[in-house]
Amino acid sequence: MDLGLQGKSVFVAAASKGLGRASALEFAREGAEVTIASRDLEQLQQAKEEIDSATGVTVDIVQLDVNDATQIKEAIEQTITRKGRLDVLVTNAGGPPGGTFADMEDEQWQQAFEQNLLSTIRLIRAALPALQANTSGRIVNIASSSVKQPIDGLILSNVFRAGIQALTKTLSSEYGSKGILINTVAPGRIATDRIIELDSKRAQSQQISVEELQAQANAQIPLGRMGTPEEFARMVVFYGSFANTYVTGQSLIVDGGTIKAI
Repeated sequence: MDLGLQGKSVFVAAASKGLGRASALEFAREGAEVTIASRDLEQLQQAKEEIDSATGVTVDIVQLDVNDATQIKEAIEQTITRKGRLDVLVTNAGGPPGGTFADMEDEQWQQAFEQNLLSTIRLIRAALPALQANTSGRIVNIASSSVKQPIDGLILSNVFRAGIQALTKTLSSEYGSKGILINTVAPGRIATDRIIELDSKRAQSQQISVEELQAQANAQIPLGRMGTPEEFARMVVFYGSFANTYVTGQSLIVDGGTIKAI
């Protein structure tokens, strides 16, 4: 299948590692002109070199802290100036800390709001003029399977990831007539540093080994294992591609069948 991404300008936020990096790699494999962003310049440069080497495509980088409104605006503008256009936006941000309602004060709520929901709003706002200018754009918001089912001990993520899907659904209606398709791709247990960190904390609180906790978690997944970043990224690339011409406003859960909701 031709995904229609050859020569398209793609911006991927929080792409120095994890799901963002995997998504950027898959876009580059499809021949897109990819810009990756992250606040960690050293990791960003390393990701660029690895993607360049794996694909033969030269990836651009831009340093970006998604908590900073000015940096978001400048990063998108810089991408458009370099490439002459923007066709695809992938929003992404590191997950907020785990914990329950009793653990969180206003400071944690505010930080999670800015990092995980407001950053998505700001990235889309900055990108929309360029996407509309093409009369055909794609936006993919990376969230979490908690958009369908809350995850115990992750109250901040549960609340603000759900907000991302509400934003996705609303904007799909507002901008569909302008040729912009927007969807959410939501990971379940995908083997990333984030999952390893959360598993370590849970194992410690339950006084069991990480291996035992992961075995218990994998037993709840119909496919019996965690997914890989590459498996997740392929879904991001399809929804962000121009082979996708009629799916918008949706949340795709990439979780090996864990969520039971219809």
